[in-house]
Amino acid sequence: MIRVLVVDDQFLIRAGLVGLLRAAPGFEVVGEAGDGAEAVHQAAATRPDVILMDVRMPGMTGIEATGRILAEAPEPAPRILILTTFDLDEYVYDALRAGAAGFLLKDSGPERLLAAIAAVGGGDGLFAPSVTRRLIEAFARRPEAGAAAELGTLTARETEVLRLTACGLSNLEIADRLFISEATVKTHLNRAMSKLDLDSRAQAVVVAYESGLVTPGGPRP
Repeated sequence: MIRVLVVDDQFLIRAGLVGLLRAAPGFEVVGEAGDGAEAVHQAAATRPDVILMDVRMPGMTGIEATGRILAEAPEPAPRILILTTFDLDEYVYDALRAGAAGFLLKDSGPERLLAAIAAVGGGDGLFAPSVTRRLIEAFARRPEAGAAAELGTLTARETEVLRLTACGLSNLEIADRLFISEATVKTHLNRAMSKLDLDSRAQAVVVAYESGLVTPGGPRP
């Protein structure tokens, strides 16, 4: 059973999401919130597995709430799935940097929504590598995205796995490329994320671009 907190300032959208989740097997709605501050409170009180987080809300935004929730949550921290109207919304980029696990368009169908929550709840990436790549490349050129990450602590293999991840390859594709097992790929990526103090695969992709390990428009492996 995946425990879900639904956050959206529009009542009809929030009610629709709650109704869909309550009607679907395998999901439990543990709370609702209409703004970021309430989301922070509800997250602490209900300890959900996944949070559906709207971005544009009055008062505390979804980005601010995401940062607060992940900073204050005990382990295991909830996986935050950003809800947005546009697939290249600049707020999505900031939300990924804040630690969100991925994003979902508000006009996605019910099956896509439920599959996305299940994927995020299971610890997997939400979106296809091509979507990740398009999103990051669109905003990696912004001036504030130029801070270099400290990659010197990574081993050569961890660096290569991080680079291939940022290029959009799945764990299985990376395993085939490097002639190692899929489990070993996951181990290298998790160690790299731990050393860089990252909470999600999406953050790892962002760091790879911001550090210059991968460049927008650069050659693909």
